[in-house]
Amino acid sequence: MLSEITVEEMQSMKYIQLIFSPVGGTKKAADAVMRHLSSDAQTIDLTDAEADFSKCVIGKEDVVLIAMPSYGGRIPAIAAERLRRIHGNSAKCILVCVYGNRAYEDTLAEMEDTARESGFQIAAAISAVAQHSIMHQYAAGRPDAADLSQLEAFADRIKEKLDSAQASGTVQIPGNRPYKKAGCAVLIPKASRNCTGCGLCAGQCPVKAINPADLKSADSKKCISCMRCVTICPQHARKINEAMVSAVSLAVKKACSARKECELFL
Repeated sequence: MLSEITVEEMQSMKYIQLIFSPVGGTKKAADAVMRHLSSDAQTIDLTDAEADFSKCVIGKEDVVLIAMPSYGGRIPAIAAERLRRIHGNSAKCILVCVYGNRAYEDTLAEMEDTARESGFQIAAAISAVAQHSIMHQYAAGRPDAADLSQLEAFADRIKEKLDSAQASGTVQIPGNRPYKKAGCAVLIPKASRNCTGCGLCAGQCPVKAINPADLKSADSKKCISCMRCVTICPQHARKINEAMVSAVSLAVKKACSARKECELFL
C-alpha cells in the first residue's frame, strides 16, 4: 500500500505522488506505475481543499509522479491551480493522465506546461484508461489486468531512463496549444430523499461546492462534476439527471466504444 500524507507531514523523500483522483480511477492507474518504481512512495492528495500546497517543496533529487484525470480533454482547473502552488525545484517528474476511453486531447500538454511552471523537469508521460466516472458502461472495470500489466511495463522503461544519462531529454507529448476550450459542469449531483444529512459529501468535495447547511444540491459555479459525492455517499443518495446522462452517453457512444490502450511517451 502507498501511504498518504498531508502537506504538513511531508518530509524529505525520494519518490512522491501528486494525485488528483476524486473517484479513485486515476489513483489506481498511478499506483500501478509507482509500485513498480518504489515500495515506499508517499502521496500528496491534490483533492484536499484544506491543504496549503504552497508548503509543498520538492527536493531536487526527488522523483515525482503527477496524476490527473482528463475532463473533456483538459485537466481540472482546480488541479492545475494547486499544482502551480507546489515548488518543483527542477525535480524529474512523470505525468499520468487518465481518461474514460473517449480521448484525452490536450490533457497531457496542459499537464506538461503546468508542471514546468511549477519547476519540474518532464522525464516521461503516460496516458491511461479508467472507467468513466459518469457513464460507467464505458471502460467498465478499467484499469483492468491488461492495463495494470502494461503500466508496470511502462514503469520498468521509465526506471531505465531515470537511471540513465537520458533522464533529462526532451519528451514529445501530444496536444495542442492553445488548448481546446474547457467545458463547464452540466451534470450537478443532487440529494434524493434517501439523504440522511451525514455531510460526508460536503466534507470530501474537492472544491467545497456543497454547503454543509444545505446538502440538497451543489453550487453550479464551483462543481466540476467529478462525482466524488456520488461515489462516497453511504446511502447512495446523490444522483445526477438520468435523462441528461443518457443524452451525453449517446453523443459519445461512437468515440467511447472501441477500446483505447495506454500509451507511454519517453
